[in-house]
Amino acid sequence: MNTQPQVDTPPVPVAADSNAAYVRIANLTKRFGDFAAVDAVSLDIRRGEIFCLLGGSGSGKTTLLRMLAGFESPTSGTIHIDGEDMSSVPPYERPVNMMFQSYALFPHMSVEKNVAFGLEQEGASRGDIKRQVGEILDIVKMGSFGARKPHQLSGGQRQRVALARALVKRPKLLLLDEPLAALDKKLREHTQFELISIQQRLGVTFIVVTHDQEEAMTLGTRLGVMNHGRIAQVGTPSDIYESPANRFVADFIGSVNMFEGQVADCGSDCLRIASAELGCTVRAEPARPGAAGATVWAAIRPEKINITRRPPVGQSSAPAAPENLVRGTVREIAYMGDMSIYLVQIDSGKMLRVTLPNVTRGRERPLARDESVWLSWHGTSAVVLSE
Repeated sequence: MNTQPQVDTPPVPVAADSNAAYVRIANLTKRFGDFAAVDAVSLDIRRGEIFCLLGGSGSGKTTLLRMLAGFESPTSGTIHIDGEDMSSVPPYERPVNMMFQSYALFPHMSVEKNVAFGLEQEGASRGDIKRQVGEILDIVKMGSFGARKPHQLSGGQRQRVALARALVKRPKLLLLDEPLAALDKKLREHTQFELISIQQRLGVTFIVVTHDQEEAMTLGTRLGVMNHGRIAQVGTPSDIYESPANRFVADFIGSVNMFEGQVADCGSDCLRIASAELGCTVRAEPARPGAAGATVWAAIRPEKINITRRPPVGQSSAPAAPENLVRGTVREIAYMGDMSIYLVQIDSGKMLRVTLPNVTRGRERPLARDESVWLSWHGTSAVVLSE
């Protein structure tokens, strides 16, 4: 796709924290009949970062990626890459390459021929092709596999060849559609860090589409969470997880316990929420603005909840007293190796999810099914959401 002049030396990596918009998407919309697959999306992506588009099936992330590549024409809106309007630029002339989920390698060609294909189509000299193919195969650690055919490679090796082919022409922007979906869990986790290393070495801006939350959190400098064709929130992985903008993001990213309630007191240092679902008062610090009586939701991550056999020191077990404290019964326990998951049914009847790390080898699980427990959390643990 990329027909830009070839550069003899790799570009110098550019810091990913530049505030300048390298890719600018403005009010981008794509309609199929009456259905808006992408609905007025505006987004700035920085030079040299890995930006992950995360969302469920049908959220619009792949359609957005295809418009960036030029495979789909926007119904309205604009796309600029490095200051250049892409509206009238066909796919094969855009400074963009795309790595597909299926890798799309030519089965009858060797690894070297697969990687060299784009350069040959552009009429690069034999010497330049050999040098550039050798450089990129070394970067992806496939230098000794040049003579093999795709069927002689493992899934992880085919993924590296596809990546080399996408990068060999030094595109300004690389689009990756579920790039690690075909790999097993352990190889996928290992490859994520290698992909980051390669991107940092080359300085190419990556946009990755994925439905895998762990993959997005590992790869992404920033994430854009999509829902029904719109961007629900943009931020760093920490921002998205710890400070979700709304209930959809809180519920979509990771596991969360969410409770509806009404604002009982809005002080200068904390917010108190009366929740019948929870059976106690939720104290949230720092406070978010909220009028007394307003309906809000408190979101608490499972790992931020303490689980004990007795109420914490200083807390009363009297029904009228508790604040950030509830009583319940352990209903299910799942041992996951690095952590254990406890499903606790509280006195109101609602089920809470609590996770504890297994930090000591061989230690028996401290709690058993049907055991009575107390759950508590710090005031900074609850995120208060108004929508």
